[in-house]
Amino acid sequence: MNAGCGKRTLHDLPTPALALDLDVLENNIGAMQRRAGALGVRLRPHVKSHKCVEVAKLQRARGAAGITVSTLAEARMFAEAGFDDILWAFPLNLSRLDEATGLSRRASFGIAVESRAAVAALESAAARMASAGTPPIRVWLEIDCGYGRTGLPGAGEELVQVAAHVAEAPNLALCGCFTHGGHAYQAGSAAAIRAVAEEERRAMVGAGERLRAAGIDPGALSVGSTPGVSHARTLAGIDEARPGNYALYDYTQVSLGSCEVRDCAVSVLSTVVSSAPLGKDRAVADCGALALSKDLGPDDPPHYGRIFASLEAGGLGEGKVVSVSQEHGQVTGAFSVGDKLRILPNHACLTVAHFDYFDVVRGAEVVDRWKIGRERG
Repeated sequence: MNAGCGKRTLHDLPTPALALDLDVLENNIGAMQRRAGALGVRLRPHVKSHKCVEVAKLQRARGAAGITVSTLAEARMFAEAGFDDILWAFPLNLSRLDEATGLSRRASFGIAVESRAAVAALESAAARMASAGTPPIRVWLEIDCGYGRTGLPGAGEELVQVAAHVAEAPNLALCGCFTHGGHAYQAGSAAAIRAVAEEERRAMVGAGERLRAAGIDPGALSVGSTPGVSHARTLAGIDEARPGNYALYDYTQVSLGSCEVRDCAVSVLSTVVSSAPLGKDRAVADCGALALSKDLGPDDPPHYGRIFASLEAGGLGEGKVVSVSQEHGQVTGAFSVGDKLRILPNHACLTVAHFDYFDVVRGAEVVDRWKIGRERG
């Protein structure tokens, strides 16, 4: 146990606090590793969801191969903790080119591109680095599988042209192609999520076939999202999957059928600070936007999080967080000043990004404190 935890329970924690249930976390990590094995793919978890070295170590110990990050700060933190085979799954930001190529000198670090401009910038940087004996920069192509956010169209000529540019550059190495079926989050049923997962799989398999036909080795073919991997019936032709939220889960994943409430490992602890102005069925607690984010979640009418029936979790009660400002959260229910609440967030990834550490619990007992690396510098 880290210093400062002592023998405490959830009832003793100052709030707002972020509780991480270790028993649930370990079960989630094991279950997704088995799921990946059943689908015949490697598991490269996206660590942006938890931003925590201790959680990533548990994932690696269960069989995860490599990690995915969203920021260079995450990449540095995990590289310094001894992780390698890191994919920065975000289009290369040319204002951070020197930082990105600097990381490529360290742990096996993959840089994502989806434009000719990004490849040209990397090629110039790699040429300068080659004189110092630096190995080729590892490049991954991002492909749009229908989400419409970023990525090269899988069926267009530009994919082959950009891939050829990478393959022909003497100081670049094409290590793989990846995509993200983020539109699975807008699917209205398990069948619709399966359809998105299959669309994602087919887009990547097709892109790989097109590159091979052009004489280019596409490297690893990578897909990923927690709902997609949870509902996919097959990942034939795919090498790896990159779900992230599965380690923690949240209310959105419950609504998508990716998990049950009992599988949600992270929750926000809050204390009621005011009740009189709002009447018997409303109160204010310290669970504002800087604890829960402003993600309204999947329900209609929308809310910012569901309140558990007790601090010991179990099932959800009727209470909800219905309004947030920066620090204040308005909650429904007959609560008194000083009452402690345990809240299931709509979006665990955004919630985690507001906290500096997890208070790790087994049952109601606080057993450790783990740092969250949320710096963006």
